[in-house]
Amino acid sequence: MSKIDNQPVRIQKLQTGVPGLDALLGGGLPEFSFNLLAGTPGSGKTTLAHQMMFALANPERRAIFFTVLGESPLKMLRYQQQFPFFDLDKVNSSIKFVNLASDLLDGNFDRVLSRIIEEVQAFSPGLVFVDSFRSIVQSGHSDDPGISGLQHLVQQLGMQMSSWQATTFLIGEYLVQEAESSPIFTVADGIIWMSQMAYRDSMIRKIQVVKMRGQAQSPGLHTFKINNQGIEVFPRVVASLENVPSVNPSEHTSVRMPMGNPVLDQMMGGGLPQAYSVLVVGPSGSGKTILATQFLAEGVRLGEKGVIAAFEKSPHQLISHKLKHMIKNGDVGVIKTQTLDLSLDEIFHDMLENVRRLNAKRLVIDSLSGFELALSAAFREDFREALYRMVASLTAMGVTVLMTAELEDQYTTLKFSSSGNAFLADAIIMQRYVEVSGQLRRVIAVVKVRSSTHSKDICFYTIAEDEICIGEPLTNYVGILSGLPEKIRQA
Repeated sequence: MSKIDNQPVRIQKLQTGVPGLDALLGGGLPEFSFNLLAGTPGSGKTTLAHQMMFALANPERRAIFFTVLGESPLKMLRYQQQFPFFDLDKVNSSIKFVNLASDLLDGNFDRVLSRIIEEVQAFSPGLVFVDSFRSIVQSGHSDDPGISGLQHLVQQLGMQMSSWQATTFLIGEYLVQEAESSPIFTVADGIIWMSQMAYRDSMIRKIQVVKMRGQAQSPGLHTFKINNQGIEVFPRVVASLENVPSVNPSEHTSVRMPMGNPVLDQMMGGGLPQAYSVLVVGPSGSGKTILATQFLAEGVRLGEKGVIAAFEKSPHQLISHKLKHMIKNGDVGVIKTQTLDLSLDEIFHDMLENVRRLNAKRLVIDSLSGFELALSAAFREDFREALYRMVASLTAMGVTVLMTAELEDQYTTLKFSSSGNAFLADAIIMQRYVEVSGQLRRVIAVVKVRSSTHSKDICFYTIAEDEICIGEPLTNYVGILSGLPEKIRQA
């Protein structure tokens, strides 16, 4: 008796051509699977189907797209042609469009099923799309009163699709209540749910892989956008943690990253430990951006490229000529933050893309206050939680992160973040003003460097030619301490 082969069967995965979607699906679409694209009206189901179809269709794997809408395929394609994924050369050669509207005139869904089978057998496609499947169900009826039109059609169409050796998609508008009772959600191998909702003045679009048989999909809701390129999916930060190379923190704590200021490096105990996050806090005009620029410039000097996300100024408004020069030379990548209503997932996606493209070792977020304001109102509620995941995943990749945060200097209080974000940082550098002899003077101090000794001194500093020059400690000045707040004196 021959041995039974116990080797697992590997199902080929098809790359969808939709940025970010394959990561959610677990690597791509299983070939010959029976899938449902469902969701609310206007959420982008047809656009997603077309984007996948034009990416996958070729002479060896042809596609057929059935439309059951009142509008003709030509009218639908008129709008889809605006996207760059649309390839006119594939239409009528690798891709065929069939309108089933006339077959639904008398509501006989058996005729519709026969027409679908006839067209599939004649064209032999590797991809089959039916849009909108729900239109067939609403228009159809069954001769057997004991079987609902939906159940009968799902059973018949499901059996046919399984025998076609084609990857199939049924597209339909469903409400959550309908999905809970619909038999098609049980029969389908894969279910992709799309939705959109208005939150204050913003439109939020979410996508969820409800089910994908035989592979581990990314759970939960993920943000997506429909832009001039089509649909782009931004996996949640928590999902991205699974796809980034992790490093051992003990390998980096002994390696120090110079800050670009020798005196500050000495105050920090030899520089900032690699793969740490540092929070630079201070009032307006205290030089936080200048310190961040010195941090990036020092990296470039050492051959380490960097990335900056400037939320308070556009790249053209960056005050430092040094920073503009580094960006122009390609030593520092810039995150696009000028568009309002951003999502944390979208920004984190851009950060990862720039870090990987440049193999960057340093990243600056300037500032956390501007970051939060740039987000859509719907994402601000989860800002602290998502920011924690984002910083954790970046430092796990070996990236050293510098964040700035603006604080109102009230002289009598001592705070290290505006929204309780100090816990994010492995190190904190404080900048503030003090009054000395009727003048406002800037002072700087290292509040903490985790697992490292550091100076406890509060030192004067000045800003000259986009450089921070740190001077003597306040303790060298007799009588000055008596005029400072109690908390600073105790520090």
